[in-house]
Amino acid sequence: MSAPARATPVAAARAAARARRWRRPTLWGRLALLAALAAVPLVPSFQLLDLALKIAVFAALVASYDVLIGYTGIVSFGHAMFFGFGAYGAALAVARFGGPTWGDLGLGLAAAVGVSALISVAIGAFSLRVKAIFFAMITLAFAEFALILAVQLGPLTGGEDGLSPRFPGALGHRLGAYYAICAVVTVLFAAMSRFVASPLGRVLQAIRDNELRAEALGFRTFVYQSAASCFASVVATVLGGCYAVWVGYVNPESTLGIHIMLDILLMVIIGGIGTLWGGIIGAGFLLTAQAFLPNLRGLGAALLPGSDLAVRLTERWPLYFGILFILVVFFFPKGVVGSLRETLARRR
Repeated sequence: MSAPARATPVAAARAAARARRWRRPTLWGRLALLAALAAVPLVPSFQLLDLALKIAVFAALVASYDVLIGYTGIVSFGHAMFFGFGAYGAALAVARFGGPTWGDLGLGLAAAVGVSALISVAIGAFSLRVKAIFFAMITLAFAEFALILAVQLGPLTGGEDGLSPRFPGALGHRLGAYYAICAVVTVLFAAMSRFVASPLGRVLQAIRDNELRAEALGFRTFVYQSAASCFASVVATVLGGCYAVWVGYVNPESTLGIHIMLDILLMVIIGGIGTLWGGIIGAGFLLTAQAFLPNLRGLGAALLPGSDLAVRLTERWPLYFGILFILVVFFFPKGVVGSLRETLARRR
C-alpha cells in the first residue's frame, strides 16, 4: 500500500489553527458576553434592557464602520446615512406602504438594502478613484442631503414629527424584539468576522497598508474597496431596521442626524480602529456614560440638598464625559482593544 500523502504547509497551518480555536480566551469571552446578553431580561429593569440592546446594535454598527476605516483604510462621514435608510425602510413599509406584516417588513428592509448598496457603489464609483478626503466629503454631502430630504418629504416620512410604526408578531413585544434583534446582531458580527478574515479581507488590509503595492501585485483596488463599502453599508442598513423595531419611532434626527456619525467615530476610537470587537467597548462606554451621567443632577440634589454649587457642578456632565474620553485616549492611544493587543504582543 502507498504511504498516505503528507499535508501541505497551508493545510497543516489550518489544522493547527482549528485545534487552537477552542483554547482561545477570546472565544470564551465572546460566549460569556452572549450569555450575559441573553440573561439581561431576567433583571426587572427596562432601562438596563434598553441600554444593553442599544449597546449591542451600536457595537455592530461601529464594527461595520471599522470594516471601512480599520480594515480597508476608507474614511467615510456618511455611514450613519445607511443606518437611517434601514430605519426608514422598515418604518415606511409597515406604516405607509403596507401594514404590520412580516411580508411588508421584509420587503421594506430588502428595498432599503438595495438602495444602500446602489448608493454605496455609486458614491464609490465617483470618488474612490481619487483622494480619500474627497470620498469623505462626498459621503458627508450625501448624508446631509438624505437628512434634508427626510425632513422635506413630510407627507411620506412624517417630517420632523417622524413615524411611529407597529411591527408584526413577536417584534411587537419587548422581549420578542429583544431576542430577535440580539440574534440578528450575533449573525452580523459573525459575518463581519468572517469577512475580514477571508482572502478578500486580507487583500483589503494589504490595500490599507500600501495601495500602490497592492495595485502592482495585480489587485484591482477600486473593486475591492467598493465591495467593502457595499458590505459595510448593507450591515448598517439591517441594523437601522433593528433599531426602528426596538424604539418604535423613526424621525430624521434620531436616525440620520450627524450626531450619530460623531458617536460612531468616538466609539471606534475608544474601542480601537482595526479591532472589530472594540466596538463593543466603545459603544458600552459611550452609551453608558450618556445614560447615567445626566443623572448626576438628581444625585447631587439628593446628597447636598439646597447647595447651588452642587447643582452647578452636576449640570456639567458633558464636561465630565469629555474628561473621561480624554483619559481613555491618553491611556489607550490605539483604543482599548488595540492597546491591550499591543501590550500582550510585547509580553510574548
